[in-house]
Amino acid sequence: MRYRNDVTNGHVSGLVMSGGGARGAYEVGVLSFLLDELPRRLGRPLDFDVVTGTSVGAIHACYVAATGGTTGAGARLVEIWRSLSVEGVYDLKVPDLVGLPLRMLGLGRSPGSEDDGRLTGLLDTRPLEKLVRETIPWNALRRRLDEGAVEAVAVAATEIASGKSVVWVDRPHGSLKGWARDPFVVARETRLAPMHALASAAIPFLFPALRVDGGYYCDGGLRLNTPLSPALRLGADRLLVIGLRHVPTPEEDAMLAAHREGNYPTLTYLTGKVLNALLLDHVDYDVDRLVFMNAILETGIQTYGPEFLTRMNATIEGLRGNPYRVVQHVYLQPSRDLGMIASECVDHRPSGRGLQSWLADSVVRYAVRGVSLEADLLSYLYFDRCFAEHLIDLGRADAEARADELATLFAP
Repeated sequence: MRYRNDVTNGHVSGLVMSGGGARGAYEVGVLSFLLDELPRRLGRPLDFDVVTGTSVGAIHACYVAATGGTTGAGARLVEIWRSLSVEGVYDLKVPDLVGLPLRMLGLGRSPGSEDDGRLTGLLDTRPLEKLVRETIPWNALRRRLDEGAVEAVAVAATEIASGKSVVWVDRPHGSLKGWARDPFVVARETRLAPMHALASAAIPFLFPALRVDGGYYCDGGLRLNTPLSPALRLGADRLLVIGLRHVPTPEEDAMLAAHREGNYPTLTYLTGKVLNALLLDHVDYDVDRLVFMNAILETGIQTYGPEFLTRMNATIEGLRGNPYRVVQHVYLQPSRDLGMIASECVDHRPSGRGLQSWLADSVVRYAVRGVSLEADLLSYLYFDRCFAEHLIDLGRADAEARADELATLFAP
């Protein structure tokens, strides 16, 4: 059997995707460029040896691994996201909507129960679960892994009973020997199925936690403070990381300062900021640490010669199980604030007809209640064509702006 890295000078390419509900449309835009446009520049299909994801990034990781190298894979993913709507993703009922304020305070009935494999949550996401099962070619994922077309796929979730981060790793032709010694991060070999990806994407408090292999799990970004770690431990040394948080310019911060102070007493505003801290900050921290480690290793090589890394790893491998190496990488982040885009889309949201549309509109309006400009909470919940199209266009444009870097990263 011939593996992909046998023909790429021994390099192992990796894709890391974070998540945050509806913000994942930005990843879709990046992926549409990677899967459909970048191969034309490279002169060959773009495939990845290692694919990892957390939250909605876990769903996309399974899709990419299952469809890699196939024509139009990016366009098909775009169409899936364009077809989404709030009423189509959530199972909305009048009693659930009326009880929403009580459930935000920990009172009242929550959708889902232990009887149906779900544990609490403000919203019922069974329609989304059905969509994931039907739109990802799970049989193709199994075949590509078994054939070695993809070396490994890993998705992370948080185990509620223990509080540990669990990394489910599907790697038919390798082992997990030498994985992290962190007692709060556990790697488990598995054959990935829809419930693994869905459990990783279960945003705490908002989406029901899901039962997998006898335990309940929620969003992997809640505890895993090293989202790059699975890809690195699986051998990736050429890494593309897709983040979902915009870094504001000083001018943007100055413009938003007064609005943030005015929004501060609002529960929906604070909930959005807490979710940002829980789900998005970890990726920035890890990329910064990767840059720092690369600088140390490159300085050591320049100062002491090429033997520096070999001699250091002779000791390091015994201590941590994996050698240090310089990792080439590209980190893509949104060039605009996704919460602000969500706010703009709500301002232009047309009034729908029928009970389901009215319920969906009520949920959307509640998510921005008392908030101006930065609708962070809504940006996690707003599965809407307008919002998705804006984020897809932004992701594609941001990836295209760095096409030369991406082509260099994945050049043979």
